Amino acid sequence: MLPVRIAGLGWYLPEQRVTNADLEARLGIPAAWIERVTGVQERRYCTDETAAQMGAAAARMALAMAGMHARDLDLIIGASTSPQQAIPCTAVFVQRELDAPEGKSACFDLNATCLSFLFALQTAAHMVVAGTYRNILIYSSEQGSRSLNPAEGESAVLFGDAAAAAIITRSRADEASALWHTHFSTFHSGAELTQIVGGGTTHHPNDPLTTPEMNLFHMSGPTVFKQASLLSGPFLETFFAELGWQRASIDAVVPHQASRHAIELLSARLGFRREQIVWNLAQRGNCIAASIPLTLAEAVYNGRIRRDERVLLVGTGAGLTLGAVALTF
Repeated sequence: MLPVRIAGLGWYLPEQRVTNADLEARLGIPAAWIERVTGVQERRYCTDETAAQMGAAAARMALAMAGMHARDLDLIIGASTSPQQAIPCTAVFVQRELDAPEGKSACFDLNATCLSFLFALQTAAHMVVAGTYRNILIYSSEQGSRSLNPAEGESAVLFGDAAAAAIITRSRADEASALWHTHFSTFHSGAELTQIVGGGTTHHPNDPLTTPEMNLFHMSGPTVFKQASLLSGPFLETFFAELGWQRASIDAVVPHQASRHAIELLSARLGFRREQIVWNLAQRGNCIAASIPLTLAEAVYNGRIRRDERVLLVGTGAGLTLGAVALTF
């Protein structure tokens, strides 16, 4: 058990709403099919916002909830798949957008695709308890709409853009907030199932053999779902055996909003009651790394999750990686 608390949460949503009817007109994919297959009714797409501007907007909201200012931060972790540029880390630009004092906080980025926030939360919790840092900002800012592949209909209509942020501090002695257990497992057999092959050293942007399609998102959705379905049961059995909690004792399950079928799997086969599960997929789409913290933040602000309640954050990411975090909010 790590005595840490999420002191503040915030989010940012681009103003541009994209409905299924909009995508039907743009891509020729029937709106009814989109909702039936993905569970998404609308999503947001960024326009001229930068990834750092989105992350900073979410961070300001989280700082306000925590009763803090940017000058109180001593570490900023960018937990996203959408860097603003290759170098330096996007967290540097978030520090600038927040007008945080130079040299007062350190910055780095962490990319574990859809599970980036959970890995960052685990990292931040250990750093706070160790006394290395006192107040840590984690933000996830995603602009997945810029790399969607129109030739892959199911994934092209699934994703949305958003940013979310959390302030991590040490819990006081009179507070119940704590991070109880984390568990992650990666199965490299799924490495090619979800990927953008361009942008790195294998298909470098300056290589004349690099094609525009290499910079677009590719996902074998049905295969990913099948692999995740087979692995999730044993993974959660191990997680709860190590944690020592019963599934029924969880007040809120906040899953990665991967798809309607992925969320329904939690209640259909993985032992959770439907009323335990929090989801915003229909209005937000799959917001990649911002998905879990966005769902958590909105649930806290609308009163669905309250202080001292048990919360499970759970999901999958490219790799294929499974992850779960149990905490008392």
